Amino acid sequence: MSRYTCRMRGWILLSIPLLLFTPSGAVRAESRSYQVDSSHSTLRISVGKGGLFSFAGHEHEVVATRLEGRVVADEADLSRSTVALQIQTAGLEVAEEGEPPGDVPKVQEKMAGPEVLDVVRFPTVSFRSTAVRGKPGPKGGYELDVTGELSLHGVTKSLTLPVHVDLAEGSLTATGRTALRQTDYGMKPVSVAGVVKVKNELRLDFSIVARSAPD
Repeated sequence: MSRYTCRMRGWILLSIPLLLFTPSGAVRAESRSYQVDSSHSTLRISVGKGGLFSFAGHEHEVVATRLEGRVVADEADLSRSTVALQIQTAGLEVAEEGEPPGDVPKVQEKMAGPEVLDVVRFPTVSFRSTAVRGKPGPKGGYELDVTGELSLHGVTKSLTLPVHVDLAEGSLTATGRTALRQTDYGMKPVSVAGVVKVKNELRLDFSIVARSAPD
């Protein structure tokens, strides 16, 4: 083996530890995985009233009780972060507050039926991120725009969520609000006699808590 070859091999061996501390290596080291904690997370869907006699109706609120997912957060390079969430449609429940006595079972049946969620054919709602952009917030945490594919009622559409993220020791909390149109996902706003009906637009408020998980 020539002296030049020995020198080259020695240089390569000495360079390996240095490569582990390059900016790209640091980015990989900053990535942390979190598992969604369903028991401490909330997703509330507000269904407004509309129609000619909307004063005769009332607003409904739906709560997601079966939420799971995983978040990979990269503080050194936010664009490398990812989000994957899944909701069981059978776990979307009409909240009792604000509902007239005895109305919850009827509203729940209508919502779960073929005109709206159709939980038999479409048992899950899923969101998977395709891009994350943002910056540190003025009062701590991060202000992000998370773009991804939302699959609901057999329809998949791109959606961008404005999200505020707080990181603590071993946990992550993501909060935000967005709006969806039922008809964009092939769902029919419920109506009664054609005059009292819910609005096409739904408002979603979420607070997702996730705990550190093995990579």
